Amino acid sequence: MATQPNKKLETFPNPTPRRDYHIHMEIPEFTCLCPKTGQPDFATLILDYIADQQCVELKSLKLYIWSFRNEGHFHEDVTNRILDDLIAATQPRFMRLTAKFYVRGGIFTNVVAEHRKAGWHPQPEVDLTGFETQSNVRN
Repeated sequence: MATQPNKKLETFPNPTPRRDYHIHMEIPEFTCLCPKTGQPDFATLILDYIADQQCVELKSLKLYIWSFRNEGHFHEDVTNRILDDLIAATQPRFMRLTAKFYVRGGIFTNVVAEHRKAGWHPQPEVDLTGFETQSNVRN
């Protein structure tokens, strides 16, 4: 196999650092092992972030996520570890990692961990619902 899992997260310069913009990624194939039983745990990871100077490179993220496949982790531990590693690599303005683990023992587990850069505040939300344009006001 030419590509192997690894823990190295690569980055690239944010092409538009002057603007806050939302980067959303869904990673539906995350696996690790239950540290108690050794059974596989499956999750969808949802990564949302606002970059500062660096963005995470997708192939390295894929290989990083793959590196957990044969490791035992509690859900809370692995979610926070991944978030910490992503923060260390990219130093984002904001980052949220949501880990939605599939059912085990009749229980679904969702873990949400967040980071906010000191001094950073989100822009006010713009609500465009109810906004009328000329095209939908015509008689």
